[in-house]
Amino acid sequence: MSMKKSQHVYAAHLKKSSESSDKSSILFWMLSGIALIFLLWAPFQRGLFNGNNFDFERPLYSSFVWASVVLILLSIYLYFHWRLKEKSDLSIIIAWLLPITYFISTFVAASTNYAANSVYIQIIYVAFFSLAYYLTKEDLGLTILKYGFISTSYFVVIFGIMNWFGNKEAAFALVKWFAANMEPNTSYLHAVMSDSNGPRLTSVFQYANSYAAFLIAVLLVAIFLVITSSKWYSIGIHAFMVIPIIISFFVTLSRGALVILPIVLLLVLPFLKPRKQVAYLIHFVLSFGLSVVILNKVTTIGVTLFQGFKSDLSISGWTNLLVISLIYAVLAVLIQRFASPWIEKLTSRFEEKRFAFLAIPVVAVIVGGIGAVLLFTDTGVTKLLPENIRTRIENINFQQHSVLERGTFYKDAMKLFEDYPVFGAGGGAWPALYEKYQNNPYISRQAHNFFLQYLTDVGIVGIVVFLTFLIFIYYIYIRNFIYQDEQTRNKRFIFYIVSISLLVHSIIDFDMSFVYLGMLLFLSFGIMISNDTMELGGQWKEVLNSKKWAYPSVVLLVSMLLFFTSVKLLSADSQFNQSKAIAASGNNNLNDILAPLDNALSQHPNHPDYVYQKVSILFQVYNQTKDEKYFTEATNLLDQALQKEPFNFPLVDRKIYSLILKDKTEETLQFTNEKLHSFPWKVYLYEVAISLNTDLGHKARESKNTQKQDEYWNQAFELYNQFEARKKELALLPKEQGQGQAFDETGKMGLALGQIQFVRGKYDAAEAMFRIGIGGPLENQTTKQNIRWYLASLQKQGKADQALYDKLIAQDPNERQEIQNLINAKF
Repeated sequence: MSMKKSQHVYAAHLKKSSESSDKSSILFWMLSGIALIFLLWAPFQRGLFNGNNFDFERPLYSSFVWASVVLILLSIYLYFHWRLKEKSDLSIIIAWLLPITYFISTFVAASTNYAANSVYIQIIYVAFFSLAYYLTKEDLGLTILKYGFISTSYFVVIFGIMNWFGNKEAAFALVKWFAANMEPNTSYLHAVMSDSNGPRLTSVFQYANSYAAFLIAVLLVAIFLVITSSKWYSIGIHAFMVIPIIISFFVTLSRGALVILPIVLLLVLPFLKPRKQVAYLIHFVLSFGLSVVILNKVTTIGVTLFQGFKSDLSISGWTNLLVISLIYAVLAVLIQRFASPWIEKLTSRFEEKRFAFLAIPVVAVIVGGIGAVLLFTDTGVTKLLPENIRTRIENINFQQHSVLERGTFYKDAMKLFEDYPVFGAGGGAWPALYEKYQNNPYISRQAHNFFLQYLTDVGIVGIVVFLTFLIFIYYIYIRNFIYQDEQTRNKRFIFYIVSISLLVHSIIDFDMSFVYLGMLLFLSFGIMISNDTMELGGQWKEVLNSKKWAYPSVVLLVSMLLFFTSVKLLSADSQFNQSKAIAASGNNNLNDILAPLDNALSQHPNHPDYVYQKVSILFQVYNQTKDEKYFTEATNLLDQALQKEPFNFPLVDRKIYSLILKDKTEETLQFTNEKLHSFPWKVYLYEVAISLNTDLGHKARESKNTQKQDEYWNQAFELYNQFEARKKELALLPKEQGQGQAFDETGKMGLALGQIQFVRGKYDAAEAMFRIGIGGPLENQTTKQNIRWYLASLQKQGKADQALYDKLIAQDPNERQEIQNLINAKF
């Protein structure tokens, strides 16, 4: 009887185990499929750039849905498998502190919208970190993600090369069914884009420097796969892709990446055995040497094709590239089959020495230093390179504008951090606040340094948590690496390369603002530590393991919240785009336009772009109908949004407009003065404040209140003096550094200040002020008024500008009397 019972128990256990295994298998393949699809889809959504603008938001909202589905499936998987065993298991819990610190910072956020998006983005990272960690505990999962990353990365490179060689329509035809919407374009917008340096390859990212960072990772991974693959065809495939990657790298014209590449290489080499280091450097030098052979030609072809497609040039470019790629692939196979054993034999004794793994990197540093001297001094070596690349290399120095500008960004970021030191100013702190702290009126919604931008987002608490997480990941990886055999190390090493490439380059650029690259970073982290063998000690873990349902339950709850939130965000985005499309179609029915816009705002309240759109429409309708309900609704919506987005300048501008519309001059002046502290380089605000002070002074003069008159007019000149002081600061910038936006006196400023001086009888000073605004077209009312007052101030001094006078009178004969009225006026 007891034997029968025992058999039943065993059978039940076996059945339960089988069912659990089946469920895990289904979840495994579902998660693997999602990961592969995301790796293909994400880069073609402009790299999921977090541009803090509605133009970039839809793909981000879609990725929130992806992440929530991943977390839902993971939570189900973890109900069967979650337990704390190895030290790396703690990383899954620590990872959640990243979105938590971002969530805490939302309570002091400079922008509620930016901060909320940043929290969701951090959850994406945790989702893919967790997916990679659990999926790659099995070799099959590791193989799927490894080759998923490699194949999709190679496809991105091929896509970029197709655009460089003018086949942009064909390239886009391959991906347009799932890529970001580029309508009405028939190609992927800005895959090659031009700036002052000429055409630059950006591929899917629309930003050359971040594409170059991606290429550093892919290049070093490809060469590693060349030296570690055992099959000749595998060596050949990876080697064949190396030349296109190097050519792509060069034609990004990224100076920063040229500097970062050798640094990353030096962080990779010590992890290889000396024989592998030698092989790695041979392939590295050989592939770059062969690339230089065709670099001039393919660069010139790409630059020419950017102006217009020519089939013969395109074919020539492809032929050159394919031939050299094939030559290197053959050489790579021969080196690995025949030279590699010889290298291994040569270095076998040397490998036994304690610090042998450092010797070759040290030699590489010395040789690299000599190479740098040859490149950056007048030795003629750079003449082997195309002119645009040669110019970029020769301009690498600490006085170039990009270095100086980055230095300014970093100083300004520290000023921001000093005001929000503990929890930061919320996600998106830099784009929300940089205009308040900027040294000069540049436009840069990115701080060009991931770590500094992270610091401004979440303060010292957040950065400490993140750095702790980083240190923990690399500690686990390196500790395991030391005790693993070479074959085990090689399985995951490419993800160390990816992580270190992206992290190092992100010190000088905003690569992590591309959520795709951030996802790759966290995916790499998860894979790097998923085979951890270090046992977690302590009895406390058994307490947690006894409640193994708790962690999956929390993950499920978070994932469900994220799913419903992201679906709402996607729906709101669709409604907003629908409203814009209706308005653009010429449909003037207010209800048709506002209905989807109201739906968008109900699903995503206080979104600054949605609010701006609706407020602008309501003000337009109010101006046509003078119905107060439209004005009241607009101002209520505006005031509500400004509480959440106080540093959003388009909303600030609408608020000023609404106050001026109702002649609330003093309130407008007070609001404008407040906003000057947040936007000290906005010429428009100085213009408004000076004009309002002038108008209020005139009103005080008319009511015989001399004290108030002088108070307002003195404030106008104080503002002007502040403006001039800031202008003098710009003159102190290094000549290599651009000041950014124009910062010059305007005609309205000159008119307002000139009128004050004219009324005060200081006609020479008035003349100088009016002269600021007399150069524009006479059709412009501000220009016409400036000329009128200018000519009157000249006549008051017994001077004249006959040519300008004749020009004005010819345009409007009534101006003769207007000028005379000013001359005769008694103030």
